[in-house]
Amino acid sequence: MIDALALRLSPRTTTPLARQLYALLRDWIQRGELAAGSRLPSSRGLAAGLGLARNTVLAATERLVAEGLVEARLGAGLFVADLPVARMPAALAAPAAPRYSARGEALLERCATLSDHCEAFAPGLPGLDLFPHTQWQRLLRRHYRQAERPWLAYQTQGGLPALKEALCDYLTLSRAVRCRPAQIVITQGAQQAFELVTHLLTDPGDGVWMEEPGYGGAQTSFLTANLAVVPVPVDDEGMNPALAPQGTPPPRLIYVTPSHQYPSGVTMPVARRLALLEQAAAHDALIIEDDYDSEFRYDIPPTPSLQGLSDQARVLYIGTFSKVLYPGLRMGYLVLPEAMADTFRLAQARLHREGHYPLQAAVAEFIATGDFSRHIARMRARYRQRQTLLRQALAPAVKAGLRLSSGHAGMHLVAELESIEQETRLTALGRQARVTLSPLSRYYLGTPARAGLVLGYAGAPDETIRRAGQWLCSLWLAEVAASNEGRLS
Repeated sequence: MIDALALRLSPRTTTPLARQLYALLRDWIQRGELAAGSRLPSSRGLAAGLGLARNTVLAATERLVAEGLVEARLGAGLFVADLPVARMPAALAAPAAPRYSARGEALLERCATLSDHCEAFAPGLPGLDLFPHTQWQRLLRRHYRQAERPWLAYQTQGGLPALKEALCDYLTLSRAVRCRPAQIVITQGAQQAFELVTHLLTDPGDGVWMEEPGYGGAQTSFLTANLAVVPVPVDDEGMNPALAPQGTPPPRLIYVTPSHQYPSGVTMPVARRLALLEQAAAHDALIIEDDYDSEFRYDIPPTPSLQGLSDQARVLYIGTFSKVLYPGLRMGYLVLPEAMADTFRLAQARLHREGHYPLQAAVAEFIATGDFSRHIARMRARYRQRQTLLRQALAPAVKAGLRLSSGHAGMHLVAELESIEQETRLTALGRQARVTLSPLSRYYLGTPARAGLVLGYAGAPDETIRRAGQWLCSLWLAEVAASNEGRLS
């Protein structure tokens, strides 16, 4: 044993020798290589044989005794404890393959669509090069340095009051949301807001009307909550409740992105919004309004929120700072009917534990000083330029028949394709070229009604957009030429 230990111990590493000796003996005991009841050499014998100080050996053996792996018998020495773990053969001790729950399997299936975004055409990625990093760092440093002591404790306020007040003023002015600060709960992104809604307002099997095609994050939250998700087709005016499939569970929730439908890009007119509110009342359902990028509108005036049209009792308004600041901020918010606000506030504190109040204080000041609105205005102007660059790069393809979405708002365009097969080919070629081509079919829960590519333009520098757009244009024209040759032959 002493020879084997001497070969494994290394004085050249940064790990202390006492810890190395302890780890080696523990490993041998747990793997059954030192049999239960076998006697270990004395501390003096180990120290002399290994050339170690006796205190080093005692530190290792005393830890083994404290963990119950070794027994110290008075007047007899140290013996390997008679434990099941010590007798277990290594083959049996190896962990079995993990077994996930049905909910976990559903989540993992949805995770398969995630990928590392390349800079060009990643949908939903804001222009991080446009963010005022220096100004933001100054804000953060000051608020972390001046953090109030209560901010370091557990909180149950639903978010920093100063942030809720600033956000309430902003939403009232910019989105015609009707609320008071007490109706707002700050979350760690929109995804956490979806999870709070499903926890508190639904039971397994409840029906949810979901836009088809629609946002994958919301789809995942509803599916993994074991809800009956009913895809409702989107037309040129957004979700059309008249097309809800017959014979499906009535909705407990209705999920919509009315200001800028994701991913199609259409805007729901007021008449359709009122019809949706009527449908919600008829089914005693609640509407989740996901207003994810309503700030970025280019050639049409802003559309007021759906929440502002209602009596507020039917609509839960969800927003995020991921698109207007940066995704790594992990901050979103829920605007709730007054009767629900306290319940959600307490559930948020119990399930997720509030925190990051210095960070919330920095965001509150960024909004209250007007820097937030000025930043959005700059981004809106630059995103419009970047969309124009993408359209210019794709102009030869458009002239040859490629159809692009209107681009009146948002951070992406949709390029329509002829078939799922073409979509699959182009997506695979994009992966090889390190260009993110998100297939439109991925946003469908059922059989895709259309094929296409979702092309984000906000997060890439101008030259990247131009170069990647020209590459995609050439690729699409080559596809069309090959298809035409096939028809002629």
